[in-house]
Amino acid sequence: MQQIMKQAQKMQQQVAQAQAELAAAELTGTAGGGLVTVTVTGLGEYKSVKIDPKVVDPEDLETLEDLVLAALHNAAEAQRELTERTMGPVTGGMGGLGLPGF
Repeated sequence: MQQIMKQAQKMQQQVAQAQAELAAAELTGTAGGGLVTVTVTGLGEYKSVKIDPKVVDPEDLETLEDLVLAALHNAAEAQRELTERTMGPVTGGMGGLGLPGF
């Protein structure tokens, strides 16, 4: 039982370290060949949106909206991939179990 407790404590420390790494990471999502750029942390917190003035056309806001949405999706996918790479080895694939801290 004591060995299990030691393993659980070690895993908890590894999870905390991985979460700190994710919080410090910044990922970029782009769309339109870089006309729209979104920056997100490894925990999924959006930090900034940059829009190249060349893409701003008052007559065609739908294109700009689509580019912003595409950049958000791109950044979210980068964040998911980083989370899987960072947390997967620590949790041993238990991330989907809904356990606290995982």
